[in-house]
Amino acid sequence: MDHDFSNKSRLRYRAKRKKTNIILNSLIAIVILLILAVGFSIFAGNDDAAPKNPDKAETGQKAGNTEKGDTGGDTAGGASQDSSDADSSADTDDESQTAEENVDEADEPVVTEGGSSENVKRTIENPGWKPVGTSQSGDHQVTIDSSSPDWDEMHSALAYAIGTDKGNMTTWWLERDKSKEGGAIGTVTAKGSDQAYRVYIEWVDGEGYKPVKVEELYENDKK
Repeated sequence: MDHDFSNKSRLRYRAKRKKTNIILNSLIAIVILLILAVGFSIFAGNDDAAPKNPDKAETGQKAGNTEKGDTGGDTAGGASQDSSDADSSADTDDESQTAEENVDEADEPVVTEGGSSENVKRTIENPGWKPVGTSQSGDHQVTIDSSSPDWDEMHSALAYAIGTDKGNMTTWWLERDKSKEGGAIGTVTAKGSDQAYRVYIEWVDGEGYKPVKVEELYENDKK
């Protein structure tokens, strides 16, 4: 009787142990399956990402090429801009040179044969002549008087017109120009020269007398 009970107990123990082993083996199998599933999903994810990387790399290369193209465009544009700047600078230089030539031409004396009388060899008019300055202010009237400021300033303008200094000039005649208000006419020669000039000057308010016209005479008609 005790022997049967002992056998039954061993059988139940073995059955229980076998059942426990089955459960443990099942759990182990489930864990292994989960591990495999997770590993498969990881590898599958890497496989999916792998094709994207080449595309991305290719896209990046294309973008790089585009940027290089843009850089080339910028370089071409920069060269074009430099060329435009050079052309603009050349045009500016040409315009400046032309303007200077025009100024030079404008300042060149205009010489014509003859003049106001048969004694005039030629007439000289220079647009570049400027007023000689003045110390006078207020209303002005031409004054033919050796003691007046007018006298000294008129002689400065006469000497300036013939290209000499008033200390190196002889004045043979000086009178008011009746045809022009504020004007005067003088006949002068440079010392040491027989060439006589009839010089026309006019008053510029605040700036003094300036030459208007010079007539080169055949002979000094005021000696």
